[in-house]
Amino acid sequence: MSAADVTVARNVTIARALRGRRVDPWAMVFEGLLLLTLLASLAIIVTLIWQVVSDGASVYAERGFVLSEWPDQIRATVDEIVTFLVEPIGVPGWIFSIAVLLGLPFALFTAFRRSWKTGALFVGILAAVIVLTGLVQTSDFLTSNLSRFPERAGIAQAIFGSLVLAVIVILVAMPLGIATAVYLEEYAPDNRFTAAVRLNIRNLAGVPSVVYGILGLAVFVQLLGTDIDTIPLVGGLLEDVFGEGGITGGKTIFAGGLTLAVVVLPIVIVTSSEAIRAVPQSLREGGYGVGATKWEVQKTLVLPNAFAGILTGTILSVSRAIGETAPLILVGAFYGTFFTTGNANLWEKLSGTYTALPQVVYQWAGEPSDEFRVSLTAAAIMALLAVTLIANLAAVLLRNRYERRW
Repeated sequence: MSAADVTVARNVTIARALRGRRVDPWAMVFEGLLLLTLLASLAIIVTLIWQVVSDGASVYAERGFVLSEWPDQIRATVDEIVTFLVEPIGVPGWIFSIAVLLGLPFALFTAFRRSWKTGALFVGILAAVIVLTGLVQTSDFLTSNLSRFPERAGIAQAIFGSLVLAVIVILVAMPLGIATAVYLEEYAPDNRFTAAVRLNIRNLAGVPSVVYGILGLAVFVQLLGTDIDTIPLVGGLLEDVFGEGGITGGKTIFAGGLTLAVVVLPIVIVTSSEAIRAVPQSLREGGYGVGATKWEVQKTLVLPNAFAGILTGTILSVSRAIGETAPLILVGAFYGTFFTTGNANLWEKLSGTYTALPQVVYQWAGEPSDEFRVSLTAAAIMALLAVTLIANLAAVLLRNRYERRW
């Protein structure tokens, strides 16, 4: 018998001994009610998913994937990424390209320095994203743009918008949230002001997202966008550098991404704080005992051991951001029958009209046509569920890979 089997048998024996031989009917009734609650919840979820799949499956059956085109689409995806990075357009394009060209090698170096498994996982994720993008390109429904005709309507622009919004949320909310959590848990003095800050951050995590949409409209669309010249002292200089659209370009996907980043920022801070707080204090004391500085303790002991919880919370926060609709309506996501991007390059798509999957679902669900309201809406929901489930699966796998048990 293995050690694990011995542990399980011992736990079962101890549990039986603690319960004794007396039968408690009320405990059995309570356990039965809990089981019924679980079964009812599962039944509701299964029913909703089955309804969505049954309504949207016909769309994918008629306009599904063409596997013979998969290799060509993978090569086309790689070519488009390379062209975007080596031929940037405008100052923001140069900034983004330089950030990617410098940040990607640094991320690879950091991953492989940690361990070859971490580096291989990072490379595998990048490769999987490219391969899945190529697979998506083979589907007519997933690659077609919005249209007023149901047989031509697709969600390519919505998928692109949701993925870009997710990237912006990760780049903004993750470093800010983690840095704030580290400061509050490890560096901030234990006084009333710090306690008030922690309390307000937790309260902000429960604020309705539409409130953040109003904030995004005022700050990211107007103040840092179309009305950037009104900023005292530096407004004129910023307008000369970034143009009339300002830093965000007004109602662009950058304003939407920044707004969603603010929506999930309190959640990232709270989850990161909980992960850091879960690291045993004895580990810190051991580091100080061997002469390590506070920064060395944070870098080598606290953050690596809190990494699983931080990463899980961040990914789940991104999953929430992907499903938000109300903030996007306020900060300028497209609401209408269709818009065209033509042969626009990647930067032109980023700085132009945009939409996202939840916005398209909201739009199509209100259409009078049954094709839009039932079939296409369900198919778009299936795509949104797939993106969310992939993100949640990644969170579970990464948590299991890096989780430490104390």
